[in-house]
Amino acid sequence: MHGACYRKGNGQPYANTRHIKGKPQIKIAKFNSGNKKKKFSYCVQLLINEKVQIRHMAIESTRLAANKTLEKTTGESGYSSRLRIYPHIRLRENKLIAAAGADRLSEGMRRAFGKANSLAARVRQGQVIMEMNVEKEHVDAASSALRKACVKLPGTPSIRVFENKN
Repeated sequence: MHGACYRKGNGQPYANTRHIKGKPQIKIAKFNSGNKKKKFSYCVQLLINEKVQIRHMAIESTRLAANKTLEKTTGESGYSSRLRIYPHIRLRENKLIAAAGADRLSEGMRRAFGKANSLAARVRQGQVIMEMNVEKEHVDAASSALRKACVKLPGTPSIRVFENKN
């Protein structure tokens, strides 16, 4: 299953459990990491510039890449990061049997609803995906960490930096 097949969110999203039985396990380990109690002076945000669907594997790899890169420069307590999206849409796949003699078992595309095999989040244009709070001396490190994490996402992300008002 390729992520490119599910990049565009066409039609009705299936988040309801009435239609699809079973839910795949979410791959995102943490939504908040770093020092959650400290108030930081700057916020660096990762935004998406298109309307796309992002699979939970891509969200987790983006989070890991950004956190590992920033943790090397600031340490574990020098930043706080937060994911702002949650993958709740179930993606389905109709698996066909491709073995010898499978023509009488496989129904083809007749009644092809498919089974849920992955989760995705539908993201609007300009929506914030991830934000990192840092002090002034680590703003460049945070923006370069998010730039390295942008590679993992579909579409064209951008980075915004602003000062926190406390």
